[in-house]
Amino acid sequence: MDKDGVKGERVEGGFRYSAGTQLVQVHPGWLPSRRVSACYQIVMLNFPSDVMTLVVRHYYCLRNRGGRSKRPMTEVSVTKDAVPMADDLVVLQNVNKHFGALHVLQDIDLTITRGEVVVVIGPSGSGKSTLCRTINRLESIDSGAISIDGKPLPAEGKALARLRADVGMVFQSFNLFAHKTVLENVTLGQLKVRKADKKAAEEKARALLDRVGVSTQADKYPAQLSGGQQQRVAIARALAMDPKVMLFDEPTSALDPEMINEVLEVMQQLARDGMTMIVVTHEMGFARSAANRVVFMADGRIVEEAVPDQFFSNPRSDRAKDFLSKILHH
Repeated sequence: MDKDGVKGERVEGGFRYSAGTQLVQVHPGWLPSRRVSACYQIVMLNFPSDVMTLVVRHYYCLRNRGGRSKRPMTEVSVTKDAVPMADDLVVLQNVNKHFGALHVLQDIDLTITRGEVVVVIGPSGSGKSTLCRTINRLESIDSGAISIDGKPLPAEGKALARLRADVGMVFQSFNLFAHKTVLENVTLGQLKVRKADKKAAEEKARALLDRVGVSTQADKYPAQLSGGQQQRVAIARALAMDPKVMLFDEPTSALDPEMINEVLEVMQQLARDGMTMIVVTHEMGFARSAANRVVFMADGRIVEEAVPDQFFSNPRSDRAKDFLSKILHH
């Protein structure tokens, strides 16, 4: 059997996949990271991780295409070339990046579908943050290709600025403007980039500040807020641009332990609302509960991809097993 070949068929209440004698059943269920109307649970047995990744990608396409139709789906043979691409929002193909002699990203291939929450984990120095920063070209790449919603990532200029407006970014260290109030921080991008009306921008900003739980802090300056409050303002600022995808680069790493949950709760709600998210984090609880897919990186490479239940209970690679044994048992 071609390792990339998967048989898929529509069954009552979901989909069934098979590869040789192995089976994956996809059926209705509740995942807190998905909207109820588009919610299924994936139960897997012993697929190899590369085949499992293909199953997950194909499942999202079938679900989005077939979930609203009652027409029966005949059995089909699915290969990588046959997977519909309409829902692929972020695509990295053979991406490489060096810092001097250090090869920080090595032949990265990664696709994020619309509405998917992908959590990137791995040891320090594995290239996670660099990967995140290449998606909106805060870091350039040496070779390969990156596209957002079907459009190649521009190298520079106004086209790059327009694309960055569609890609929200939340940093480790908040990066709020210290001389502007919370409200001004959230409205600035709307006014300068989106050319929004000031009154409309302020109304939207106040609604978003309320959404992330800091509406009472609108007239304060960042220095008057706790770290958790500042990070929630940063999330509201990114959301104000109506991004197609949100990037989170270790958003809780600079926070005191008691402030981490208030930020993670906002991110969990975004996931439940269907926001496309790429999250670099060390918060394994968030990865378990909110992610649709876990991407494990080490030494500049993607070592393993899997749905959370499979990754945390039965990792395929020795490197992932070693990593999890160190962080889950201490």
